[in-house]
Parts: sequence; C-alpha cells; structure tokens
Amino acid sequence: MDHFEKLERMYLDAPTNDHYDADISIEEGRAEVTVPVSEKHHHAANAVHGSVYFKALDDAAFFAANSLVEDVFVLTTNFNIHLTRPVSAGHIHAVGEVVNDHPRQLIAEAVAHDDEGNQLARGSGTFAKSSMALDEELGYE
Repeated sequence: MDHFEKLERMYLDAPTNDHYDADISIEEGRAEVTVPVSEKHHHAANAVHGSVYFKALDDAAFFAANSLVEDVFVLTTNFNIHLTRPVSAGHIHAVGEVVNDHPRQLIAEAVAHDDEGNQLARGSGTFAKSSMALDEELGYE
C-alpha cells in the first residue's frame, strides 16, 4: 500500500472522524476533505459552527503537507482561518495544497466550498515535522 493510501486510512480511522463522517483523498502536495453538513454541527442560528470549517480546512492542509513527509507525523503549529459564508446543508469540500516545502516547516493553504461551488472559508497553516514515526500505532498501515 502506498503512502497516500496509508495516510487516508489513518485519517478515516481516527476517533474524531466518528463525529463528522468525513472522507479524504490525498495525492502529492494536495488533499481534499469532504464533510457532510449535519444539524448536530449547527450553532443557534442554524448554520454550521466554525469549528467544522476549521476541521475541514486544517485536515486538508495538514494531509497535503504530510503527503510530502513519509517518515514522521507532521504537526500543525499555526493555522489562520477566514470564514466567508455560512452553510446549513449539503457538504463542505476543502482542498489543501502545499505552497512552501521547506526542510524545517511546510506551509499549506486550503479553501472550502459548498456543493454549488460557493466559497465558505479559507485558511493557511504552518506544519512541522514531529518525532513521531508514521507507523501502525498511528494507524499508518
């Protein structure tokens, strides 16, 4: 099984994703995360809470970055988000791409859209290599 498939399996098996029913597709320097919009993620004004936007954007950018690192788990060290439009139904589609691949840190950007292609949010993050090996303990198998 190749690196991208192992990362996809690791993502899908993470306990936090039990709450989101998210899906992911990873290729070199790029990742796409799709999160179904659920009323359980709505705030009082009946739209998705910003934490769900953050999760989709951070996951897409994170896995775009980790797609370029095959030996260790990367860590989000900083992430900035701009919320641009509410969503109440359908899906959040977040696409992350690495924009700077440096030996000590990677920078990736992500943009989220709804099912009609309207931009919902955008973000950028800085990612650093950790000392945690990508192995079966992390679900990388």
